[in-house]
Amino acid sequence: MTDQTAILIEPDEPLDSAEALERRLRWIGATRYHSLHPFHHLLHGGKLNKGQVQAWALNRFYYQTSIPLKDAVVLSRFRDRQIRIEWRHRIEDHDGSFDSEGGIERWLQLTDGLGLDRAYVESTDGILAATRFAVDAYVHFVRDKTPLEAIASSLTELFAPNLHVARIAGMLKHYDFIDASVMTYFQRRLDQAPRDAQFALDYVM
Repeated sequence: MTDQTAILIEPDEPLDSAEALERRLRWIGATRYHSLHPFHHLLHGGKLNKGQVQAWALNRFYYQTSIPLKDAVVLSRFRDRQIRIEWRHRIEDHDGSFDSEGGIERWLQLTDGLGLDRAYVESTDGILAATRFAVDAYVHFVRDKTPLEAIASSLTELFAPNLHVARIAGMLKHYDFIDASVMTYFQRRLDQAPRDAQFALDYVM
């Protein structure tokens, strides 16, 4: 199934086929993805002050730097070489390489543009304890659960592009301290996320 509008199903529909599983997954995304959280409506609607936007970017940096760690753990769970080949590009997408930037560098361009000291951001000294706990728990999840669950945990990427589109448009419209040059992380994920999500969805199904 590729029609992402086909999500309105009863939550107790029997999971008796791969198609039914996909419908359930899309229903969960449509009803529970974090884009629905009031914070994101405030962020995208221009209702936050600069300090609050800085705090969001600072805290999320810890998540950004943990994504390649999480993906390295997922990769280590598989003896299947083809799965490892498919999965390892995710690490480079975020870490970058010696001759190209990755998502972490693009996120630092955002925090630079918001006026945060790069050394302070990279130190993660300023993040909330709850942020560190939640992000570390994600890394522990893919380490401790089954390989299937580890891959399935990445299916949030099914719903990320719509959030990125809203974020780019909303932040550029409402904040005079934001310009397109610092939004490249989200622009790049518009291409990367659907590719990653399709592999994970096919594997889980």
